[in-house]
Amino acid sequence: MAQKATSKAHNKQIEAGTVGRNKGHKFEALLAAEINKLNGTIFTPTNNTSHLLKGNPAHNLLQYISNNQNIVIKSVKASWLGGLATSGLGDAITDDNGNPITKSKSDVLIKIQTTDATKTIGISVKTCNKKNPTNDQMFFTTARAFCQLLSNNGIEVSEEATAGLSMFCGDAGYRPADRMSTEALVARKLDPNRYYWEEMSKKAQNDWDKIISDNQDKISLLLFQKAYKDDPFPPEYLLHQTVKYSDFNDCETAIFSMNEIIKLSRMHSGFVLSEYRIYKGTYKNKDVAHMAPRFGFIQFQRGGQKVHPTQLQFNLKSGYFYILKDYFDKT
Repeated sequence: MAQKATSKAHNKQIEAGTVGRNKGHKFEALLAAEINKLNGTIFTPTNNTSHLLKGNPAHNLLQYISNNQNIVIKSVKASWLGGLATSGLGDAITDDNGNPITKSKSDVLIKIQTTDATKTIGISVKTCNKKNPTNDQMFFTTARAFCQLLSNNGIEVSEEATAGLSMFCGDAGYRPADRMSTEALVARKLDPNRYYWEEMSKKAQNDWDKIISDNQDKISLLLFQKAYKDDPFPPEYLLHQTVKYSDFNDCETAIFSMNEIIKLSRMHSGFVLSEYRIYKGTYKNKDVAHMAPRFGFIQFQRGGQKVHPTQLQFNLKSGYFYILKDYFDKT
């Protein structure tokens, strides 16, 4: 459903988000079309193990898959799925049972014919149309839905941790405005609609530290692969357009299998808290330090948007593919 603007500023935010999303969809559709142009081109494994590549992204992706899986690719057929969930645009395809696919975490789906088998491979595509890398959203949910996702996948989440995350997001009943007196709210001098990470109970903070530290790889994979119930083709690879390009044949991309990006993310860091201050906006207060949670290349925050302010937003750290460039080139 399209968002309804509540002000001129909000309308500009909606327009900017739509433009950015459409640019991303344009790249996804172009990538699928360019892959189809390569049908009949034979890709054989090479010893190139670099993740950061320049050139034609379609060619580099197929070569990467050939190298990563040690397979000869004889033919390909790509479908664009990226616009199905947001705008209803994309290729009409069905799953293995003949049911139409209406939503998928995979933005591009590739059917590959190898020497002795047919493989269907999902690709998650991230785009950046700025001169410098930006944060890229990877998952958007609610506090309780995220806790339920973990629980559904065998990761125990305590009631204290669930309540703490609801406070962090500002769910109804868990806001300072719901729990504090007028005098206490005035003395707090902070946003009355949400608590900050450091304001959770110590038990909730400790629980989240343990939950994420003990299950970092599993949680990271869920964020990369899960978004829609019964998604038949969760992505197996990530292709990230790193910055704005002028020539598709000279476009820089970072490409990883999901196992690789999860491993590299964990190697970068475990669960940590990073300090930040609020210097602008209605509730600016530069004198108070807040703590931002993150693990590996993944950082998360309260969304704060006009329409869905209490959503929980997970982002990929801007420029993560450059942070470990030297390591990538050696693997």
